[in-house]
Amino acid sequence: MTTSTTVSHATGTAAPVRPYQSYVYAYPHKTAYRPLDPRPALRELWEEEPKDSLSLYLHIPFCEVRCGFCNLFTRVGAPEGLVSAYLGALERQADTVREALGDRARFTTAAFGGGTPTFLEAAELERLCDIASRRMGADLAAVPLSVEASPATATADRLAVLAERGTTRLSLGVQSFVDDEARSAVRPQRREDVEAALGRIREAGIPVLNIDLIYGIDGQTERSWRRSLDAALAWRPEELYLYPLYVRPLTGLGRRDAAATDAEWDAQRLRLYRSGRDHLLAHGYEQVSMRMFRRRDAPGTGREPGGGDDYACQTDGMVGLGCGARSYTSALHYSFDYAVDMREIRGIIDDYTARPAADFARAEVGRAMTGDEARRRHLLQSVLQADGMPVAGYQARFGTDPAEDFPTELARFAERGWLDPDAAPGLLRLSAEGLAYSDALGPELFSPAVRAAMADYDLK
Repeated sequence: MTTSTTVSHATGTAAPVRPYQSYVYAYPHKTAYRPLDPRPALRELWEEEPKDSLSLYLHIPFCEVRCGFCNLFTRVGAPEGLVSAYLGALERQADTVREALGDRARFTTAAFGGGTPTFLEAAELERLCDIASRRMGADLAAVPLSVEASPATATADRLAVLAERGTTRLSLGVQSFVDDEARSAVRPQRREDVEAALGRIREAGIPVLNIDLIYGIDGQTERSWRRSLDAALAWRPEELYLYPLYVRPLTGLGRRDAAATDAEWDAQRLRLYRSGRDHLLAHGYEQVSMRMFRRRDAPGTGREPGGGDDYACQTDGMVGLGCGARSYTSALHYSFDYAVDMREIRGIIDDYTARPAADFARAEVGRAMTGDEARRRHLLQSVLQADGMPVAGYQARFGTDPAEDFPTELARFAERGWLDPDAAPGLLRLSAEGLAYSDALGPELFSPAVRAAMADYDLK
């Protein structure tokens, strides 16, 4: 096993690089967003944007329980009438946003996330699909639709609605098939209930099943990790995501365990990652990113989930609906307020549900995307994919070369062995070690301004 190092300017000695610093699923992170003053009109933001290949995301901020590791924007349960009120606000927002987008908007991918979208009952899921299709104009029968679910909410009637309305991918948050580990992660579930949910999903006929698993749970061993992997593989899922456990502030585990950030835990997670990666590669899966693995012989759906040639997250716009959703234009990333603390989240949801339609016509919280930030985002989100980044695409978009724009960072990555020296000419690709250290590499591409904004954010 190799260990990446960095040189300390104070001592001149090599110090190990911590592999688990931050999961970079979007850039810039929401903690770098700030209230916009004045609030720009959506019509003006989208007026000159290309709108023939948009992504649509609908956010449902409800869960039946909140896992100990979760820092997502979600609340536990919903008082009577709140879900209906929330869907009403989604409808008002959808009507306003659709009008702002104009007639040229075309959606080529859609997703329902959360929270847990399947917290909604079957009739409420029908209403959610109607918001996406009838109000926003997304043809759910023709574009990939991905939906997140939990075992307890993956009921037959809900799955039937999702299948009938065109869902191509269902992602089930399992995390562990070992009951003791699930309890340790503050995720109360039994393996028999998870297996029953997986059976219902397969019976519903949704083409792509993804199973989420977590490594680094307290008490987890390589043997128990293999048990979870094999239990998942028994269902031959088209996709598997392997997530390292993070303990974050204001979460259940964050309040309970303040010492879970030492080098020993890093080593354990890295060891489990490599074990899981190698096990999946040996069982017919290909690695798409540090976290994502896809079954090599998985049949195509005709509407490939997660993208395809029609959509690229680096270049195309995203339209988010719901109080926890983001939207991306080339000039501005925007959303509503962000929180982790349950009391703060409840207040933001209540505020969202009370808003009139006109209040959705302007962006509220966000961050401007300068040329430098756009370059960083493109490089970061491209190079963290196992296939790497074609340099020609970067050059065509920005008129510069990534080696010119990021000479220090790329030289550092090469020195650490994170770049693949055998990549084809014109391809910037990570090595196996680089992929393993994705959560260290990504944050090193953050701009000084974004780092400062994130550090200055008042966590709530």
